[in-house]
Amino acid sequence: MVVNTEIKELGHFINGEVVLGKSGKFSDVFNPSSGEVIAHVPLASKEEVHDAIAKAKAAFPAWRALSVGKRAEIVMKFRHLMTDRIDELIKIICTESGKTIEDAKGEITRGLESVDLAINAPHLLKGEYSVNVGGNINAYSTKAPLGVVAAISPFNFPVMVPLAITSMAVAVGNAVILKPSERVPCSALFLSELWKEAGLPDGVWTVINGDKEAVNELLSNPTIEAISFVGSTQIADYIYTTGAKHGKRVTALGGGKNNMVVMPDADLEQVANAFLGAAYGAASQRCMAISTIVPVGEETANNLVKILADKISKLKVGPYTDSEVDFGPVITKQSKDAIVGFIDRSLEEGATLVCDGRNPKISETSDGFYLGPTLLDNVKPGMEIYEQEVFGPARNVVRVATLEEAIDLINEHELGNGVTIFTNNGAAARKFTSEIEVGMVGVNVPIPIPVGYHNFAGWKRSRFGEGHMFGPDQVRFFTKTKTISEKWFEENSESVSTFAFPSNND
Repeated sequence: MVVNTEIKELGHFINGEVVLGKSGKFSDVFNPSSGEVIAHVPLASKEEVHDAIAKAKAAFPAWRALSVGKRAEIVMKFRHLMTDRIDELIKIICTESGKTIEDAKGEITRGLESVDLAINAPHLLKGEYSVNVGGNINAYSTKAPLGVVAAISPFNFPVMVPLAITSMAVAVGNAVILKPSERVPCSALFLSELWKEAGLPDGVWTVINGDKEAVNELLSNPTIEAISFVGSTQIADYIYTTGAKHGKRVTALGGGKNNMVVMPDADLEQVANAFLGAAYGAASQRCMAISTIVPVGEETANNLVKILADKISKLKVGPYTDSEVDFGPVITKQSKDAIVGFIDRSLEEGATLVCDGRNPKISETSDGFYLGPTLLDNVKPGMEIYEQEVFGPARNVVRVATLEEAIDLINEHELGNGVTIFTNNGAAARKFTSEIEVGMVGVNVPIPIPVGYHNFAGWKRSRFGEGHMFGPDQVRFFTKTKTISEKWFEENSESVSTFAFPSNND
């Protein structure tokens, strides 16, 4: 282990300032590229979270009362500050997550789409108005913020996911508490700095660092009205079940086993190039990464595996400071060991090793958490590496004979986050998009992540609750609707009592 003499002592961001932790519990933050500890992050106690929630609650009424136009101005200023200081933010992301510079830049760009949508809150908050629905009564609706809401984000997108699950919540008038992954707290604290500089009132934005104790307080505290979560399926299930039990509105997005179906008519060179980035980008630590490629027909499979083997052997793994690398390390040594375990067990179960990334050359000179790209052929349903989400660069080939077999294979899996088909046959694409039971579907698009103004969420056990991570559904999730019926009587008008149920007959 490399010894770092400049370890940062981090804090929480509460009521407009960074405050030191009081629990006495800390977690190490690593630079995955070097294996060194770069910071200590405090893990908040239940009492600390409770106090932060109280401060957010106190800040909410004034923020709710501020005009939506003024709130949008602050969000816009936040966006400008973020773009002005993007190089600082890229360095933070790369240092604490191991991403390449280009990948970090892409993450920020996608995150800004959610900010852009939030800037449009004045338009998105417009209600409905109907004149004379009956008896000279006008009816209209308004949208109101919920109050104090919480967001819990994962390590693999230190900026994009926090922006996606908080920007609209802020813009529509809520006070927001973000609990980022304790593995990547520096990015969230940097965002806090930008919100402060943008003019967001103290208490409206809070960052609490912590583990399960902090999460449980967010899930059970009666002041928290809603929870938005992104992470593993197991934890998403827990977040949804626990939060709903305490009467909260919950959206919890889990993992995915995303398949790329390849039809015999597809251009295999294009398929292979698309697969590389979609499968191995960010060391495969994306919930929308392609984990399994499904060639239809033995000839398609044989030709595709041969092309992939050649291309994968040329991929380069290393630190973000090397501009020639294709992807960096996984997030922790524990993650690396777990991924190697998946590979080892798949070989015991009968998979065929095409490319072995368990001991990349860089591991000889670095203590970073590096794995090279691994490709396994002849993987079958029922094998652990097929059934489980492997959050690292170990990808599978599952061979099928027909498109129908591919559709059935995918539909039978418990996860349904993303899927794509590569084909030049419109009828095949139509059949696939119509029959597949997955939330986000691509046709010749390797990673079918919607842009920030479309809703993002999977199906089946990839999503718990009815909300989405970004898109217009964020407005619905973070507001409540009030419908008002009003009638004004003319002076000296006559009135009579009626005992019939109100209707529009008048």
